[in-house]
Amino acid sequence: MSNAESGLTNHEVTVCLAGGAVLGPFNATWTKNEGGDVRELMREYDAYLQGDKQHRFKFHLHDTYTRTVHTLILDFAQVTGVYDHVRLRSNDG
Repeated sequence: MSNAESGLTNHEVTVCLAGGAVLGPFNATWTKNEGGDVRELMREYDAYLQGDKQHRFKFHLHDTYTRTVHTLILDFAQVTGVYDHVRLRSNDG
């Protein structure tokens, strides 16, 4: 279980905007030890859809494959959807 908790997850995040524009897809990686706001983006947007006020506007998506960081500044009032495709790390050694 400990191995699964600290395991690497590889996300491909796409943001759909009002009017039909699309941002992404952005490759992003999240681990317990490495930064990145993939999960926070999803939590914040979900809370917003459930009626909470938006608290964060800037999110950093870390891509460890290309060693880059994507910074998204979003107004959730203009976002119609967020798609997070997750590729789980294989348990095979």
